[in-house]
Amino acid sequence: MMVSWPVPFILNPGNLAVDAVVSFIVAVLLTVTITAEAQAYAATFLGDARVGAKDRFHFIAFLHLDLWGTLCYLAGGFGWPRTIEIDSSKFKHPRLYTFLTRLAGPVANLLLASIAGSIAAMMKIVDYNPRVFLMLVGVNITTAVFNLIPIPPLAGGALITALIPTTAEEIKRWFNLLGPYIIVAVVMFERIKGELPFRGYLDPLVMAVFNYIKG
Repeated sequence: MMVSWPVPFILNPGNLAVDAVVSFIVAVLLTVTITAEAQAYAATFLGDARVGAKDRFHFIAFLHLDLWGTLCYLAGGFGWPRTIEIDSSKFKHPRLYTFLTRLAGPVANLLLASIAGSIAAMMKIVDYNPRVFLMLVGVNITTAVFNLIPIPPLAGGALITALIPTTAEEIKRWFNLLGPYIIVAVVMFERIKGELPFRGYLDPLVMAVFNYIKG
């Protein structure tokens, strides 16, 4: 199955194809929703259960959008949803369970990519263009892979945060606070300069997983 756009997909203002843009927007909305809801489910399953929890389980994509995370999707092809609030004091193992909760997001992205890839394969058999589903595969894989970056609110950042000792809570607070701005600043620098240190390592991984799922 061939796609008419690069993977990872990044919006190019100088060459915007309507079909690709629409597919990308749909894919981003589904991606942030599954990322956020997976974290909410993991937090609840691991002990941070809340009565009602309408701030978690609503499956309304627009309510899961984060300003900086959305900007990162538009500029860099990956991003994150609005942070799911966690009360780690309810966890039996606070550091481990907090990390596992954040990790649930990219794991769910890979699962959704696999499902979308299977649907795309079936659509190809009946000679129907699986454009949106292939974009969904690409965006979810890109999001999952770039979550390896060790800066919050990405999953890799959650691991680093979990390793910061409790005696350095101020450092942890500033790390979490500045994380989104650092990521967006680096992505914008890449758009201006045309180079990004970690993209050279992560883009090939995205393509490898994409080609494996796409078949």
